Amino acid sequence: MIRDDPDAPPGRALPSAAAIVERIVVVAVALALAVLGFFFLAAALVAGSLPAAVFLVRVWWARSRIRRQEEDQYLTTEYEVIDREGPQDPRLPPRA
Repeated sequence: MIRDDPDAPPGRALPSAAAIVERIVVVAVALALAVLGFFFLAAALVAGSLPAAVFLVRVWWARSRIRRQEEDQYLTTEYEVIDREGPQDPRLPPRA
């Protein structure tokens, strides 16, 4: 089908109805594939982040357990220094 418009460039054909429907179908399928791809990517990210989170929690727990065991190896206590002697009363007798 050729346009009957005298101002149109010569030899330019209008697309047929089947070609227009085909383009609409291709755009709809491409859009559907893009939406499905987005949701697949989101599901893959969630599915990948869950094992990573479990692994990181396990590593944190193991490191804290090892740190606790290392701290339990040493005897620690609190003490308070009581200064009973003043600077005028030295513990050692003066040198002769």
